[in-house]
Amino acid sequence: MTSTATHVITGAGSGIGAAVARRLHARGDDLVLHARDAGRAKELAAEFPGARTLVGDLADPDRLSWAFSHQTLPDRVDSLLHIAGVVDLGPVGELTPKAWRHQLNVNLVAPAELTRHFLPQLRLAQGHVVFVNSGAGLRASPDWAAYAASKHGLKALADSLRQEEHDNGVRVTSVYPGRTASPMQAKVHQQEGKEYDAARWIDPESMATTIVMALDLPRDAEVNDLTVRPGR
Repeated sequence: MTSTATHVITGAGSGIGAAVARRLHARGDDLVLHARDAGRAKELAAEFPGARTLVGDLADPDRLSWAFSHQTLPDRVDSLLHIAGVVDLGPVGELTPKAWRHQLNVNLVAPAELTRHFLPQLRLAQGHVVFVNSGAGLRASPDWAAYAASKHGLKALADSLRQEEHDNGVRVTSVYPGRTASPMQAKVHQQEGKEYDAARWIDPESMATTIVMALDLPRDAEVNDLTVRPGR
């Protein structure tokens, strides 16, 4: 991937997304950072000088097309990095339709809609779509039904997209991180009623190294699925 590559990134405000954005920004790549609203976009633009922003609420994927129609999209996209996500734990007997819809919208439907919008630019660049999934996308535990369902669906989206776009030269990678030190992980521990110790979990910078490695892999190879677990 060239030094002038353009990357569209969701979730760049914290955790893995922020670490990836910092890494790509530092080497001079062009960034288009998704934000849920104008205020967040302003913060991201200040944190990453020279980056462009794209505003749209992932929790309301039906309106993303309308939101994007009022903004300038990049003509070329070398990578689309789906890193944003939400989690709300609870047993099936207590999860409300609202909780199901919120997680499915942000974690699955919105990535599908973003991918649909950027496929022409990705095909032009023979670009790369990276879905930051979760260990919950491979197995479901008690109280994780809604989140795991959204992430199992994300795996299906990635697997189908990979086969559909192979002949167009678009690479598709799913990354399955274990627990990573981030605000989301702190929230998970709070919901689980457990003490949070960031030192026990994967550093977001380590996940950034993993994701950038997949992006930079020469064209003769493609990482399809990559599972990362805490080393401690």
